[in-house]
Amino acid sequence: MKIHHSIIRRVLCRLGFVLAAASVVGCASNKYPPAPALAASGDYNYIVGPGDDLNIIVWRNPELSQTVPVRPDGKISTPLVDELVAQGKTSTEIAREIENLLGKFVRDPVVTVVVTTFVGPYSEQIRVVGEAAKPQFLPYKQKMTLLDVMIAVGGLTDFADGNGATILRTSEGGRQYSVRLRDLVKRGDISNNVEMKPGDILVIPQSWF
Repeated sequence: MKIHHSIIRRVLCRLGFVLAAASVVGCASNKYPPAPALAASGDYNYIVGPGDDLNIIVWRNPELSQTVPVRPDGKISTPLVDELVAQGKTSTEIAREIENLLGKFVRDPVVTVVVTTFVGPYSEQIRVVGEAAKPQFLPYKQKMTLLDVMIAVGGLTDFADGNGATILRTSEGGRQYSVRLRDLVKRGDISNNVEMKPGDILVIPQSWF
């Protein structure tokens, strides 16, 4: 059987295009430096954000003790305290401010604030976008790793370019790092597991093939 030369040329041209595209994808996967294995800060303190629930305990004053939500505007309201900005503060800082406000009505108040529902401020949430099974935001936790994030979002979709994923690190002015999610999730290569930082955005692109 004879094959026309024009058909051969078309096949070779298409093959060349596929190889060129694969080359581009390979280069894109290595465009950014690998994410450092260690990133967590040893002195991290949880910062309260909208959506958190705070259990406010006023010693020897049960009528002033209650659990309150942090409103979308970042404020809380408790008995004798009409409004208090809670967003962006630690639970200890909030407790001291409530003590100062209650001091006008209660003698030597002692207040403890316990965070019972964790959402955190937007600036510290971990966001996962792109080809994750369940793209979402997650509250940051100390020593949180890339594997923890991938378990929470249900892994990769069938169309994900896992090894072309990147972490956009807002705490470093938007610097980007490459991560190899497919090797980590599908092959169990723990050497690709890295620590996350507050505010990280994990971007998982779609595969070209």
